Amino acid sequence: MPIIRHLEQLPAGARGGAMAIGNFDGVHLGHRRIVDQLLQRARELDGPAVVFTFDPHPVRLLRPQESPPPLTWTERKAKLLKDLGVDCIVAYPTDRRLLQLSAQQFFDRIVVEAIGARAMVEGPNFYFGHNREGTIDRLVEMTRRAGMTLDIVRPVELEGQLVSSSLIRRLIGNGDVAKAATMLTAPYRIRGMVTHGAGRGATIGFPTANLEAIDTLLPAIGVYAGRVPLRGEAVAAAINIGPNPTFGEHAVKVEVHLIDREESLYGEPLEVEFLSKLREVWAFGSKDELVAQLREDVGRAREIAGKGF
Repeated sequence: MPIIRHLEQLPAGARGGAMAIGNFDGVHLGHRRIVDQLLQRARELDGPAVVFTFDPHPVRLLRPQESPPPLTWTERKAKLLKDLGVDCIVAYPTDRRLLQLSAQQFFDRIVVEAIGARAMVEGPNFYFGHNREGTIDRLVEMTRRAGMTLDIVRPVELEGQLVSSSLIRRLIGNGDVAKAATMLTAPYRIRGMVTHGAGRGATIGFPTANLEAIDTLLPAIGVYAGRVPLRGEAVAAAINIGPNPTFGEHAVKVEVHLIDREESLYGEPLEVEFLSKLREVWAFGSKDELVAQLREDVGRAREIAGKGF
């Protein structure tokens, strides 16, 4: 089932089931617990499991200066949710009209009338409606009056920390993509367009695809092991995020070296999955020192990507 952008497009088969509302940024273990309960309720009702999310995040419109970079783009989020078993994803275009709806209006127009939900599943920190006036306590009362069931799913705790999108964002921003992956349902991924770079990598035996127009959170400056989904395969990759101080360049760039694979990718979109940080970025005393380190980086990245995750 494709992503639904407008409620007028909602097929009859997406009505009358169980519904969860939220941003689901990153699709982490806490989201998976919500989806698991959502699927159980949908099976009991013999109806669909529907996730209603927002595109963009409401904070982008309400407080753009406070809006953090997202962990997932909409299509990626939908793919991850569908992999968990969700039947229908509504990515509602966030606009001022939606944000002006009171909690009761949102519940009546979207949950009851448009989706026809018979059950809801939410986390304990769920808010909805204008100025976040719709609390969990209000939702309990609304669903009771509507004859619907409501499940409040407890958060997931991992190593003494509550799994959340904000925590995962901090980990990725610090370069700890491996720990972030333990909290996500799939390793962290970015996307961008491949553009022409200086071409220096090819002259020393390590050609790279240079990524621009990245619309999600960029991991910290460093060298990473990862994978690239390409032509139906998962290709091992070594990724450099940062400047090239050895050659006197200080602009931050994203350069992806495909391991044991040669492809012409200029002008194409490319997704890159991060598995582990290998090292920091530093200046080398000579080209030979740089090449020796790159060989080591590629060997480690090949090993890590080959082990899977």
